[in-house]
Amino acid sequence: MSSRSAHVRAPVVRPLVVALATLLPAVAMAQESAAQQAATLDTVSVTAARKSENIQDVPVSISTVSGEKLDALSSGGTDVRFLSGRVPSLNIESSFGRAFPRFYIRGYGNTDFRMNTSQPVSLVYDDIVQENPILKGFPLFDLQQVEVLRGPQGSLFGRNTPAGVVKFDSVRPSQDFEGYAKLGYGSDNMVNLEGAVGGALSERWSARASMLYQRRDDWVENTGSGPNDGLEGYDESAARVQFLYEGDNFQALFGAHARHLNGTARVFRGNLFKPGSNDFVDGFDEDRIAIDGQNHSELDSQGANARLVWDLGDYRLHSITGYETVETFSVGDIDGTAGPYFTADVPFASETADGIPDHSQFTQEFRVESQYAGPLNWQAGVFYFSEDYDVDSVSYDSTNGSAADGFQRINQTNDAWAVFGGLNYQASDKLELRAGVRYTVDEKDLVVKEYWNTGFAPCVLSAKCDLAGLLAAQQAAFARGDAVDPFLSAATKDKKFNWDASATWAINDNVNVYGRVATGFRGSSIQAASAFNEKTVADPETVLSFELGMKADFWDNRARVNASVFHYEVKDQQLTAVGGATGNANILLNADKSVGKGFEIDLQAWLTDSLLVTFGSGYNHTEIKDPTLAVAPCAACVVTNPVDANGKVLINGNALPQAPKWTHNLTARWATPLGDAGELYVFTDWAYRSAVNVFLYESREFTARSLTEGGLRVGYSWNNGDYDVAVYGRNILNQIRATGAIDFNNRTGFINEPRLLGVEFKTRF
Repeated sequence: MSSRSAHVRAPVVRPLVVALATLLPAVAMAQESAAQQAATLDTVSVTAARKSENIQDVPVSISTVSGEKLDALSSGGTDVRFLSGRVPSLNIESSFGRAFPRFYIRGYGNTDFRMNTSQPVSLVYDDIVQENPILKGFPLFDLQQVEVLRGPQGSLFGRNTPAGVVKFDSVRPSQDFEGYAKLGYGSDNMVNLEGAVGGALSERWSARASMLYQRRDDWVENTGSGPNDGLEGYDESAARVQFLYEGDNFQALFGAHARHLNGTARVFRGNLFKPGSNDFVDGFDEDRIAIDGQNHSELDSQGANARLVWDLGDYRLHSITGYETVETFSVGDIDGTAGPYFTADVPFASETADGIPDHSQFTQEFRVESQYAGPLNWQAGVFYFSEDYDVDSVSYDSTNGSAADGFQRINQTNDAWAVFGGLNYQASDKLELRAGVRYTVDEKDLVVKEYWNTGFAPCVLSAKCDLAGLLAAQQAAFARGDAVDPFLSAATKDKKFNWDASATWAINDNVNVYGRVATGFRGSSIQAASAFNEKTVADPETVLSFELGMKADFWDNRARVNASVFHYEVKDQQLTAVGGATGNANILLNADKSVGKGFEIDLQAWLTDSLLVTFGSGYNHTEIKDPTLAVAPCAACVVTNPVDANGKVLINGNALPQAPKWTHNLTARWATPLGDAGELYVFTDWAYRSAVNVFLYESREFTARSLTEGGLRVGYSWNNGDYDVAVYGRNILNQIRATGAIDFNNRTGFINEPRLLGVEFKTRF
């Protein structure tokens, strides 16, 4: 057994004690007189209201990640999931590895794994919404800041924001020649290379080019008969180029970016859990697996954008144009075993692939904002979104040399337009009022273009089993211009009015309190029929959220605390019933409603001139409220919910899936001068999430245990920070936990990454 393979039930307090122990040396050296303290916190600017503002003045629960903290979290070469738990109430997981992150804010997200799914958390990268879940995995490098906006953002942001928005903003070009280069090397021959260079091209033009290269050897050995000897390795590269024109009353920022990923897909581990328990099976070793199917992932994406701004005196006009395209293919051994099949542990083999062979997304926004000197200002705009793509789903027979035994290609188009506006009114020196509105029309059209299946998987489509015949009839109807059989295709059209309103009261120059009421909306979703389930359509979901908050700077600007309490109710929430005893199903459902309530707190403080500490915590209580909603039970687990007369599991009262009740994060940085313009520093970061329910029903096996991950970085920087060298560790406790599961076959799950150690050098110029 690997030295990393121990899976012992330890008290929750133990990781926290270890985390605190790493701080003791720093604390011991930090006992200085308060009179000598001079370090203060920098002002943090955010664009939560589509313009730059002090975070303390914005009536929204917001957390940011930037600078050294962002560098430290990303030092292990990991993908966007490294942000999970690093701010309150944020969870990120994936059953596709690096390619398809699923975001949850305040417990509100979507577990759907199909490539045409939507999510209630919107991701906006350089002002362009990344709607398809594959686009949301674009690597993070050369970033100015990450912003996490919690709660509905349905007025000012363009797509699917009822749970919140995650914003990534790249470093913009400037007239100053500057850049950096960073090289890291770590466990399993991990290489993390990143750099950027930029400066003036002329008095008006400047440019910046950025790049990223990451690779890692396979760290999981395959002892089965499959074509992969090793798994979990990857080779990824990405680049971005930007050109900025700055005129007297006009500014234009043009950008283009691309990504290439070649590696293995998510490693599914069959029969990972002991029957009747969420303990890993005896002999579990995260370094080894036995599978007989394929495992591979490829991804290429490109995009371009143009952001134009005209300064017209009392008004400012914005035009934001974006284009994104992605092509991907990912195949995995979903049963996570090498047989023998048709047994209690492995009822049948499952080896499947999903891909997007063709995709395009176009967005256009025009927005005008006032720049009055008086107390009243406003903004208004129009937004257009158009997406057209194909999705391929393939199944293979692991018992016959991975020969293809099923194929489906769908096409989905999604066109939407919206008009929106916002109003700010400074009613008095103490009171500011804000309001926003948005009207959206959202249309989707899904067509099955091709389908065949010769495998052993049972057809559950009753009288409609002949999908090939139905498809032929459908194509003939297209040719004649007749109506299409609604069994294979679906079209939806949703119209929704959203609004929000807030009030901020300045208790004094350093303390604000605010209240906010906001609504959100996510359009209908469609999933095509397959060998395991009929086509399903989920109606649109809406959310109403209430939030109270406080933002304060204190201790002579050496400390800052932001806190909020919230309650939201989602009507007709779209849920995904994944798997179950009926097979590899992906069925869309609408719950009558679900509710969430809780709080967040963000704290930063210079405890001394040498010691900066940050702490964040989020509490999220979520609950499905639908007495009649039932889903298929698992094939090989112990369900703890009641079962109805049809043998289905009633999920009323359950928490939303992947919704941890608690999230905590902690960082501490201690430094001391060493040498001429140099310093020795220690940086540690910790993230904790409580146990999560993986599926809609509750079971003993599929309740993922709490997870604590910590990082430690010890380094030396010199020449006023122009050079930096450090050794670091990620997941230094080497705590291995299940982060998700697959439910259709056996007790299959997947895990977080083990401990990684490395060294890194960075230079700025």
